[in-house]
Amino acid sequence: MKQIFTSLLLIVVINSSSFSQTSTGFPEEYKVLHIEPSKTDSTISEANSPHLVVYNPEVKQGKLLFFMPGTGGIALKGPKSLFATAVNQGYHVINISYINTPAVAQICRGKVLAENSNCTEEFRTRRIYGNNNFSLIDDAPQDAIVNRLTKLLIYLSEHDKTGNWDTYLENGAPKWSEIAVSGQSQGGGMAAFIAKEQLVSRVVDFSGGWDYSDKPKIAKWYYSPSVTPSDVWYGTYHVTEPAAKIIKESYDAMGIPESHIYPFNLPVPEGKKGHSNGVRNIGYVNDWIELLGKGN
Repeated sequence: MKQIFTSLLLIVVINSSSFSQTSTGFPEEYKVLHIEPSKTDSTISEANSPHLVVYNPEVKQGKLLFFMPGTGGIALKGPKSLFATAVNQGYHVINISYINTPAVAQICRGKVLAENSNCTEEFRTRRIYGNNNFSLIDDAPQDAIVNRLTKLLIYLSEHDKTGNWDTYLENGAPKWSEIAVSGQSQGGGMAAFIAKEQLVSRVVDFSGGWDYSDKPKIAKWYYSPSVTPSDVWYGTYHVTEPAAKIIKESYDAMGIPESHIYPFNLPVPEGKKGHSNGVRNIGYVNDWIELLGKGN
């Protein structure tokens, strides 16, 4: 009963005038920051639209929810109702601005994939860490997702003392044990890839990417060992999206427990797509609460 009441209350907050009357699109008590990547690292010039940072300074500080949008996604246009839910659960939230075009599936296909079955792994390594020689995308090392996150956290620790951002840093790098990774589509795949190699506090993959090693075989990296234990992995997809079957197959390959896989099935509004519905439809607020868990 308490869970139902909390969920109903959150829906009311999301839809209330206090939520919509602020220019940020968040409740007035939330602190909302828009920070251009180049302000955190002068060598960054590409994908310089602002990062979105949201938290509630009036509650006990919890984990960081690090979210990565999908292909073509803009951080400031991210799923604010989902982020408000995360803040309500005790999280600080960062929706990162990064180079998200071209997509993995636009590069690792056809002849390229036939000649290199590790294409998707090498692509994601380049975009996340910037430390390999994958030449099929133009991402510079400073453009890498982890560098952008690191420089943003350092910037915030210096310029927003209220947020206690040092909590999420260790020796000048992300303190992954204090960070939950999440994302939608390409971003969901990035979250999963990071969680394979870094011990994060939680993984929430919304309709993550559908990487192949050689169609119809899914990418080998899905089967690789994970340093993040399976009991904190979660994945979602919408039953109507074209890649639903392959997404589910990838979740199974990554060892996500069946009870942690959410096949969303609410009606998709006309003109919208099931693929992005899982992060936009507030009808899933109960599911979001379960997926996110308590941040603090």
